Amino acid sequence: MKNKDLREKLTEMQFEVTQNNGTEPPFRNEYWNEFSDGIYVDIVSGKPLFSSKDKFDAGCGWPSFTKPIEEDEIIEKEDRSHFMIRTEVRSKTADSHLGHVFDDGPGPTRLRYCINSAATRFIPKEKLEEEGYGEYLKLFTEN
Repeated sequence: MKNKDLREKLTEMQFEVTQNNGTEPPFRNEYWNEFSDGIYVDIVSGKPLFSSKDKFDAGCGWPSFTKPIEEDEIIEKEDRSHFMIRTEVRSKTADSHLGHVFDDGPGPTRLRYCINSAATRFIPKEKLEEEGYGEYLKLFTEN
């Protein structure tokens, strides 16, 4: 998708985060406190990224996850901006900046994918089928 098309499709914040490696304000973003069942998809490509089953309250003010749904859709890159060394998380298909991953999450992986709400769209479990993500319903069925 071209920059012009993205500017028309995305809000200013979504564009800033995904295309310019921006960060939305903590505790003042759409999904930091969303804990309904569903999945989070890339706002640009629509590719599935994270499940609410792997979400936890890290107290940081952004959605935090222990792992991605589809590891192949996540790219990690060294980020040396802001006088820190961090691991940036990007989506493979759209090359969207999503956030960062840290090693201070819960066990067993200890990973915390700290993701900007503006980089994702939440699809509630009840709408997965109608929005074309029916295969992910299995994440929410009791075994």
